[in-house]
Amino acid sequence: MKQRINLLIAFSVVALIALSVVQCYLVKTTYDYKVAQFHTEIKDKIAQITNDYSDIDSAYVNKKELLYKQLAQNYILNKKPKFHIESTLLNSESGSELTRKLQLKFKREFPDVSINFAIVLNKFVIYNSHKKADTIFSEKPFIKNKIYGNLATLNNSFLVRNYVSTTNGSSVMPDYKLLTEDSMYVSVIDWEAIILKRMRMVLLLSLLSILTLITLFVIAIKALIKQKKVSDVKTDFINNITHELKTPLTTLGISTKILERKDIRDNEVQFNTILNTISRQNSRLQSLIDQVMANSLGENEIELLKEKIDAESFLNSIVADFKITYPKVTIETFYNTKETFLILDKFHLTTAILNVLENAVKYGSNTIIIKTEILKNQFNLSIKDDGIGISKNKHSLLFDKFYRVEQGNLHNAKGLGLGLYYVNQIIKAHQGSIAVMSDLGKGSVFTIMFKV
Repeated sequence: MKQRINLLIAFSVVALIALSVVQCYLVKTTYDYKVAQFHTEIKDKIAQITNDYSDIDSAYVNKKELLYKQLAQNYILNKKPKFHIESTLLNSESGSELTRKLQLKFKREFPDVSINFAIVLNKFVIYNSHKKADTIFSEKPFIKNKIYGNLATLNNSFLVRNYVSTTNGSSVMPDYKLLTEDSMYVSVIDWEAIILKRMRMVLLLSLLSILTLITLFVIAIKALIKQKKVSDVKTDFINNITHELKTPLTTLGISTKILERKDIRDNEVQFNTILNTISRQNSRLQSLIDQVMANSLGENEIELLKEKIDAESFLNSIVADFKITYPKVTIETFYNTKETFLILDKFHLTTAILNVLENAVKYGSNTIIIKTEILKNQFNLSIKDDGIGISKNKHSLLFDKFYRVEQGNLHNAKGLGLGLYYVNQIIKAHQGSIAVMSDLGKGSVFTIMFKV
């Protein structure tokens, strides 16, 4: 059974991890799709804006073409070196004005999005129909090649478009052509937050599904563990009840065989002794059966016959009976109350208190101290023993049905594990409560509390 449950738990863990990985993969795929979709939207809209500068700066295009032609012509006629042309290209004063105008345009077209951009120059090549092409400028996109825009770095930006332009030479150099290429990069501020906002429903459903899986997993594991515990308790109970019943049944069987002998029947003393033995063992069997039947009831099913009793006198009568049964056990009483009257079921409560006292003796106690006091309108009855004690991790199990404290893997004390369960049920039926303080090797203190 244990191996099967461990296998099921392992399989469940693997299945949960696999489902979580699949869920995360789907969320990541959706995220990537949303990012690509967002980039496409931005690209398409910006392309429409920047394909025509006429409504932004109609003079800019003409100025740029004139500047490019002038620089190419100066280079061809050996008037300027390459580094001068490159420096002039990247430090043109007209770019700052165009940057400002494009920023205003983006703000109008994207009211809910903050956009930074940069136009970087990639190539500036002069072609001669009679000679090899002369590359004045050709580099990978770097922010240092920015000709206008407000981006400080190309990190976390994406390419919107590449623009290639071919310009014919002037009348001074008709055999030359000029090729230029620039790229536009865009960075959207807080674009991750925008994507996550668009994905909020997907993320919410994914989170709920994972939490649901985890919850179902925990419930299933708890159910399996509980089932195992019930199975172990049932097996333990069957073993215990079999052991408890075997002794009186064996004794009854032997006694019956003895009574069949004529010499025993003719001897009145021996005959009466055997009859007394049969009577005691029969009573023991009846007691075991009654104990099982009584403890099958829940706290709400116990019928109480309550009456007004003097708590101190009631406890004294229980102590007196207990001393007769266990004369070697020292029992001391310290009543910090006087003439306290409670409405209780005398029969059931007597059995409950005796169960606690007998439990103390069963687990090694030689001295028991009983105290009473009233705290915050509660009558507190504490029963302290000097027995073997109970480890703290077992406290929560003490009042479970059929549970018995183990020493190692062995039950050294006989019983069915119903005593403290019965005590708890009786106390609850009286709307009271019971608590335990104990540590292994230091004895135990059981405190029973009733409202006054």
